[in-house]
Formats: sequence, C-alpha cells, structure tokens
Amino acid sequence: MYTILLVGIGGFIGATLRYVLGGWIQNSFVSFPVGTLTINTIGSFFLGLIMYLSEYQGLFSDQARIFLTIGILGAFTTLSTFGYESFRLLDDSKLMLMAINVVSTVLFSMMAVYLGKIVALNVSSYLLGGMK
Repeated sequence: MYTILLVGIGGFIGATLRYVLGGWIQNSFVSFPVGTLTINTIGSFFLGLIMYLSEYQGLFSDQARIFLTIGILGAFTTLSTFGYESFRLLDDSKLMLMAINVVSTVLFSMMAVYLGKIVALNVSSYLLGGMK
C-alpha cells in the first residue's frame, strides 16, 4: 500500500509539473507541439540519470526510484499526448511537421536518456574518486 501511495503522490506532482511547464513552454508556439517535445526530452534525461545512478551508484532506494521514475516521471512524460499531437498535425495536412515531431521526439528522448547515463556515470566516477 505504501508503494501505491508513493506512485500516486509522485503522479500528482509529475502531472502538475507537466501541465504547468508544458503549457508555459507551448504558449510561445502555435503550430508545433514543442511543449510535449520538451517535457518528453526533460523526462527522458531524468529517467536515464536516475536509473543509471541507481544501477551504478545505488544512490536511490527502491522506494525513491519508484516515486521518481514511475510516479513523477511517469506522469510528467506522455506518449499519448505525443501520439495525439502528431496525428493532429497529420489531420491538418502538415506531414512535414508531423514527421519532424515524430523523429525529433524519438531522437531527443534517446539522446536525453544517453546524456542522463553519461551524467550518472560521471557522478558515480566523481563520487568513487572522491572517496579515495
């Protein structure tokens, strides 16, 4: 039951952050879903960072990792919104924008996870090096 509460509280935080931050970013753009792209990229970075810090450094307990990754980041990032916004671009005959959105979301998300991994490994290396 405790784990379910952690996921629920994290989900509340992540969904609220997505709504506020995604809306704030998107207000500057009309025809391209840059808010969702940015949210998914940020979320991917932090997912990569947290998972690799957990794996290589043991920095997070299982409960903290679940709260951060499944709870906060699970609600913060959104594949369903990405799919809907991409399909809307297709409906509006904006095939090039739809293709850019699909390719950039996948590439940026993958690069962000990789960047999170690199940061986590460098943090791990620094922490281990600092312990000598």
